[in-house]
Amino acid sequence: MTQSDLPVAAELASAGRNRLVLLVYTASIFVSALLLFSVQPLFTKMVLPRLGGSPAVWSVAMVFFQSLLLAGYVYAHLLMRIKSRVIPILVHLVLLIVAFSTLPLAIAAQWGDPPTSGYALWLLGLFVASIGLPFFALAANNPLLQAWFVRTGHPDGADPYFLYASSNIGSFLALLSYPLVLEPVFTLRTQNLIWTGGYGLLIVLIAASGFLLWRSPALPAATLAAESDAPAPSWVLRARWIFLAAVPSGLLIAVTAHISTDVAAAPLLWVLPLSLYLLTWVLVFQSRPLLPHKWVLMAQPAAIAGIIVLLAIGGEQNLLLTLGGHQVCFFVIAMACHGELARTRPPAKYLTGFYVALSFGGMIGGLFAGLIAPNVFSWVAEYPILVVLAALCRPPASERWPFWSRPFWPLLVVLAVALIVPSQGRDSLFDWFEENRVYVAGGVAVFGMLLALGLNASRLKLAAVAALALVLVRVYPSDDGRVDTVRSFFGVHKIVTTPHGQYHVLLHGTTIHGAEKFQNDDGTKIEGRPEPISYYHKDGGIGQAVTAIRERKGAPLRVAAIGLGSGTLTCVGLPGETWKFFEIDQSMVDTARDPKYFTYVQNCQPDLKPVIGDARLTFAREPDGVYDLIIVDAYSSDAIPIHLATQEAMKIYKDKLSPQGVVLMHVSNRHLELASVVVGIADANGMKSWVYNEDSGRDGEYIFATNVVVSARDEADIGKLASSDKWEETEAKPDQRVWTDDYCNVLGAVYRRLRDGE
Repeated sequence: MTQSDLPVAAELASAGRNRLVLLVYTASIFVSALLLFSVQPLFTKMVLPRLGGSPAVWSVAMVFFQSLLLAGYVYAHLLMRIKSRVIPILVHLVLLIVAFSTLPLAIAAQWGDPPTSGYALWLLGLFVASIGLPFFALAANNPLLQAWFVRTGHPDGADPYFLYASSNIGSFLALLSYPLVLEPVFTLRTQNLIWTGGYGLLIVLIAASGFLLWRSPALPAATLAAESDAPAPSWVLRARWIFLAAVPSGLLIAVTAHISTDVAAAPLLWVLPLSLYLLTWVLVFQSRPLLPHKWVLMAQPAAIAGIIVLLAIGGEQNLLLTLGGHQVCFFVIAMACHGELARTRPPAKYLTGFYVALSFGGMIGGLFAGLIAPNVFSWVAEYPILVVLAALCRPPASERWPFWSRPFWPLLVVLAVALIVPSQGRDSLFDWFEENRVYVAGGVAVFGMLLALGLNASRLKLAAVAALALVLVRVYPSDDGRVDTVRSFFGVHKIVTTPHGQYHVLLHGTTIHGAEKFQNDDGTKIEGRPEPISYYHKDGGIGQAVTAIRERKGAPLRVAAIGLGSGTLTCVGLPGETWKFFEIDQSMVDTARDPKYFTYVQNCQPDLKPVIGDARLTFAREPDGVYDLIIVDAYSSDAIPIHLATQEAMKIYKDKLSPQGVVLMHVSNRHLELASVVVGIADANGMKSWVYNEDSGRDGEYIFATNVVVSARDEADIGKLASSDKWEETEAKPDQRVWTDDYCNVLGAVYRRLRDGE
């Protein structure tokens, strides 16, 4: 080689090294993110059966993940203040290896049954004890590896934020692959082993990244001088970073709880909003964003108005509207907030501090939506509050108000006062508004937002319009009659008193769980023992099954009922029979006992003492061979908690049955086809099943269609149901995998419901 060839060879070697550095660091960050976000639905699903399948489990889990993310970012920030290159590498590798020694994932042995209160704190402790160390080590990787990348002297090190996009691509793919690939195909144990293997691969990649940093040449003096001259971000800017990160983080939890309440507390519905949340990070931190930020800012007011309209409509919503509408609007709002963060990001010197601010904001948003709001508000107030705050995430605007528009805001205020403040004897304005309240609230949101946007209104005025529309939605809800709300860890329940007080109706989300008739059609008050209605009418599937088992036995029944609701089933029992109730939510017990809401318990079982706790834990302690009938009616809004519909759960029910006992599972559902699931788990336990599915045609009387499955050891056990043409003996589908504690396929249940068009 000649002397003239030396610079060329050096340049080629340097280019090759740079490609290797970029490849190894991108792979390390990608795999780290893949593991970080796949462990969230994986471990939360492991924990879910401990607390009744409540969507709040995921909300608390998100608070844990965001808090540990902050701890990891602070650790990375402090570690990178060490001048030595070798010490941070060794410290982090030791941490990863120690964390790896605690795998595979498992619920901490010292954590037993959950308490009867303080579920959120108990859950946080369980997460810390079980996966705190491996998750903390993963959380530090993203800022730490980006800071190492800057110190390698790579040409792209001056603006390493593109690696953050790579990180979020890994997170995005992890979340999408979980409900679509991992959950339907692999058991929890197999998923756990795959994840553990991935953790080992990550340690190798990070060791390679550390080696490349150690072997990198020292940064040029000019680069160091340029870094030292970069001004530090102001505290006002840091506070804005925190705010911009907090709002979409809180919205993430709020919208997830909103949509999962009406379908199922399952990874499928957890990861959809979280995937969109991560996708926004991918898009805004690209070198050339696919969506210009100014376009997103223009769309943001329309997204805010869209959420307000969806909240105003309320009531019966189809699955696509519930899942799609809220998530599209959430995506646009998160894009606007995260776009502002990308626009104001600091030089690489302050990278780790920037990520600390982002994670701190994310934790604040999570704490508000996941822990504080559920304990402060009796309804889901955090969702509209965060929607209003989203308007404040916009950059300052220079208002241009034409003369004709100036009276708009005073008139809007006058209208709000006139509609919100109660008055003596409502006139025609109130009567008209009562009939058109949904359209007025939605119209205020849409018209006000679009007008304010067209006039380039300030963010304060946009927030004011959103707040006004949301107040109208709250003061005049879409439900007819008076509405009371009761909130607990397990959700928000509404007790609706219909006009003139004829019916009291219990709802969770948009699903009716029970109803009681308080007045006859002529206005006279109903006295004495109330007649069971809603799903429990004597002519419905549940009523027919109870009557048939009672007649077959010819003696008083011994019944276990999982789920109390409004207490209707207490009046299905007869004197001399033993009906024992299992309920996870104490607030439901208090509601059912309160005669201002429902009188079933007061009139039919005033000495009711339900067993409090998750039925998978409490019912398993019952003696074997006792019950003639087990009724599983444990709703979480429109979905039966998945862990109560598995092969292992059915075995528990079967063990508790008397020799001729029967299991009755109420599976009425708008979004999931669960009858075949129950038939499958019964067949796996050697039991036959009969399905009842009929519309009463009496919805106006609050007597609803029911979908019920009874399972028994032998046809004779179900009495006259076996000869009824309304009850169809159904065999398990050979091509449908049985649900177990280790496996379920919610996506398949959704598909079957959509396919059947029911």
